[in-house]
Amino acid sequence: MALRIVYVGHGTVLVDLDGVRLLTDPVLRSVVAHLRRSGRVDHDALRGVDAALVSHLHFDHLDPPSLERLGRELPIVVPRGAAALLRRKRYSHVSELAVGETLLIGGLTVRAAPADHDGSRLPFGTKVEPVGYVVEGSQSVYYAGDTGLFDGITEIGPVDVALVPIWGWGPRLGPGHLDPERAAQAVALLRPRVAIPVHWGTYYPVHQGITGRPAYLKSPPGEFVAAAAVAAPDVEVRVLQPGDETVVLPAGTDAPGGPTAVSD
Repeated sequence: MALRIVYVGHGTVLVDLDGVRLLTDPVLRSVVAHLRRSGRVDHDALRGVDAALVSHLHFDHLDPPSLERLGRELPIVVPRGAAALLRRKRYSHVSELAVGETLLIGGLTVRAAPADHDGSRLPFGTKVEPVGYVVEGSQSVYYAGDTGLFDGITEIGPVDVALVPIWGWGPRLGPGHLDPERAAQAVALLRPRVAIPVHWGTYYPVHQGITGRPAYLKSPPGEFVAAAAVAAPDVEVRVLQPGDETVVLPAGTDAPGGPTAVSD
């Protein structure tokens, strides 16, 4: 069956496959802590979500007020050890997965994959091991969450679609992140049919927008396309602006394609 991907923004991606709609790391507010959102969320696109997949506990990936907009009865999957945090906030259907563990959601299998990233809920909150997720049905999707390159990333692929983080919310990246060049290296190791860059172009610190939108809201995907053309020339790259969507047909039925041109 066709796979529909909607890049909502930052780490939030709608995966619509085999009649099941999953939403990764839902962060949907215009202001989160010190971060302001560039552009609005089309909430109509988020109707009928069957479950949310949360990769780790940082505020730009686990935002309870955003989850509340989806309903407290929504099933939520979190890394092992994180469920109590949401249950205290009266979310009633929370499941935990450790790396390698799986869960069935409708006709899809969701497997927790390793991630190289800090797992703390700052400043003094819970600390758990972060994860990515592999979703498998008639096609397969890997959502990396936040991660750097790590031993074993090759074992996750090949997949049909890799949702790969290429930046963050500020002018610099700390450890445990992929920049466009390292994201291209990850794609070469994952061997997907289609790579879609995420975790860019959405949030920025409020004080940095006083004189105009920061350049890092626009530049990372172009750098990623160029790097992927060298590191993984056989992989089709599709760049989606926040709010855009694409459809991936099953293997053997897609029209040939190469790296996506990036518009200003």
